[in-house]
Amino acid sequence: MITERTLPGRATWFAGALSALTMAAVGGVSTPVRADPPVAVAAPVTTEHEITIRGRRIAYTATAGATLLRNDRDAPIASIYSFAYVKTGGDRDRPVLFVFNGGPGSSSLWLHMGVVGPRRVRLDREVNPGSVPPFGLVDNPDSLLDVADLVFIDPVGTGFSRIVGEGRPEDFYGVDEDAESVARFIELWLTRNGRWNAPKYLMGESYGSARAALLPRALMGGPTYGGVMRGVTVNGVILLGSSLNGPGTAGPGPSREAALNLPAMAATAWVQHRIDRRGLTIRAFDEEVTRFATTDYLQALDKAAAGTLGEAERAAMAARLSAYTGLPVQAWLPGLVLSPRAFSQQLLADLGLTVGLYDGRYTLPSAHDGGEPVADDPAMGRYVPGFVAAFHKMLGEDLNVHEDRPYGAIVWRDLLPGWNWKRTGVPEGQSFAGDLATAMRRNGDLRVLVASGYYDMVTTPAAAQDALAKAGVPTDRLTLKTYESGHMLYLGDTAAAFSDDVRALIRGGRR
Repeated sequence: MITERTLPGRATWFAGALSALTMAAVGGVSTPVRADPPVAVAAPVTTEHEITIRGRRIAYTATAGATLLRNDRDAPIASIYSFAYVKTGGDRDRPVLFVFNGGPGSSSLWLHMGVVGPRRVRLDREVNPGSVPPFGLVDNPDSLLDVADLVFIDPVGTGFSRIVGEGRPEDFYGVDEDAESVARFIELWLTRNGRWNAPKYLMGESYGSARAALLPRALMGGPTYGGVMRGVTVNGVILLGSSLNGPGTAGPGPSREAALNLPAMAATAWVQHRIDRRGLTIRAFDEEVTRFATTDYLQALDKAAAGTLGEAERAAMAARLSAYTGLPVQAWLPGLVLSPRAFSQQLLADLGLTVGLYDGRYTLPSAHDGGEPVADDPAMGRYVPGFVAAFHKMLGEDLNVHEDRPYGAIVWRDLLPGWNWKRTGVPEGQSFAGDLATAMRRNGDLRVLVASGYYDMVTTPAAAQDALAKAGVPTDRLTLKTYESGHMLYLGDTAAAFSDDVRALIRGGRR
């Protein structure tokens, strides 16, 4: 970054009336008329920068600011904050990549600072890093700004985005409601920036993968979904750490869910050197375990559920599970099932360590576990502080954004308690992969990249692949990639490979 220009500082503009009462001339008589109360929204702050990506020097404009959403009576309902990076002098038909994370309740800072944005966090180690300052902030050589303009979206209730005016929590905090609000933002962004003819791509991580699967439907629109025809199609969808089932979806069922969890647990045992690797690469090992899990192991679980599994079969199956996971046979008897959490607590128990559910390469001492599913996870607990600190450093020093309220990296308290999982206009129990299949049926040029980490025991590669197969997502336009990483699959020397896979998707254009 060598140049910087800031406009216009901390100015705000006002939506609605300047006063609660205005004077309107009606029949020649001045009559007081009640107007909507003013809503202050952060004005855009624009800065100029340069970066080198894959040997090319790229000048770009960064714009941080809020977009106001209005209801049908033109009253303000929400303010969505975003960060846009646009190549200086770029063609208006240049691809645009819209990026968001998950939760529900997460801002976009993880993909922003981890792999996609032009600046990224620098940890002292990418696996098991230190969790106290100082943390580094560096140019990101793997940023996708060389192939697309980037727009990072913080959904309502996250980051600096919030409900305003006549907005209500139930307008935004739900599966369809969330997708609708993000679709509204994208529609407005395309209009205000003159980018309707640009190729469009969506990238979502974790619950953001569900949002990305739903958005093509919301962006197209229809009489039963949103009640408006937007007519926006997308060229590609990128899903990371895919979460394609949720409350209200049919899901795989208990036996199949247990079977789909096994490969990620076995991969964690592999990376922690708790099993005999037999000279296999992680890819070959994962393929072997996945075949076993979805055939022999699943059949044994079904027989156990039906009460027809013999004791000799049960013992033999427990022995095979022990060989793949490094846990003793007794840990698998008598039920042949272990939850990922139980596995994470037992794998390195002899060393007094717990492994991360979000990334099985990470560890923390087992003693004094506070029981928080995120803060006490060995992966999230270690890398969250660095990401958040580096983001705030970039916010003030690079982007000249100085808000007088906290940035909500992940916010659960307002969103999750009342999150509406009930869907509109889809078959009961349909997974989010089903929405993606419908979008690909409507749009024969839509291509999908699904990226996963071997050591992710929260959103496992096997579960993502199973949901896609069950939904009948067209395989000729579907690319599956698995990396030697975890939930945030770009940590641990995998960022370059992932970003190149996304480049290939974007550069491929239409078939």
